[in-house]
Amino acid sequence: MKVALFGATGRVGNAILKLLLEKNIEVTALVRNPKKVQPQTGLTVLQGDARNIEDIIETLAGVDAVISALGTDKTSVLTDSITHIISIMHKQQLKRIITIGTAGILDSREEPGFLRYQSPESKRKSTTAAKEHHKVFESLKASSLDWTIVCPTYLPSGAATEEYIVLRDKLPTEAIQTTTGDTALFTVNELLNNEHIGYRVGIMSPQY
Repeated sequence: MKVALFGATGRVGNAILKLLLEKNIEVTALVRNPKKVQPQTGLTVLQGDARNIEDIIETLAGVDAVISALGTDKTSVLTDSITHIISIMHKQQLKRIITIGTAGILDSREEPGFLRYQSPESKRKSTTAAKEHHKVFESLKASSLDWTIVCPTYLPSGAATEEYIVLRDKLPTEAIQTTTGDTALFTVNELLNNEHIGYRVGIMSPQY
């Protein structure tokens, strides 16, 4: 299997990259600064911008699936990139994509019919990032791709506990945090097992 990975230099993206390579999955990673990625067997690093369609075309060449761990970066990088990714995936007849989202785009328990970031359920004052992730969700939902959006809550750096709890379209009750390690581990497991195609997946790490 060969995977195109976006956001490989971020906290979650880098953890995903390590897991993929440990499982002998080939990776093509598009990054702005190749110096931030250590050369490794099975890894092809391309320098470019996820908002550039030509860079997307090169990154997706010959892959079997796509993982995007791009952050919002206070720009339109998420929405710009997903538009190009979906378009090229359709042209290349690629189907599988997993993206890292946010718990803000999960369904609200307090206000049915709304997402968490649109309701008092979310404690974040700024909704800018959630709105970008919401647009990605709508774009994927409107596509014919086999998509999954992984939606962690508060995301501290930390190892995988391997005891994470997931719930489709909602955040698990009593969720407080999701480690970067658990987020990455679930993402790679989902890539291999395809258990949540067509869903947003809320994920939480256990509290000790």
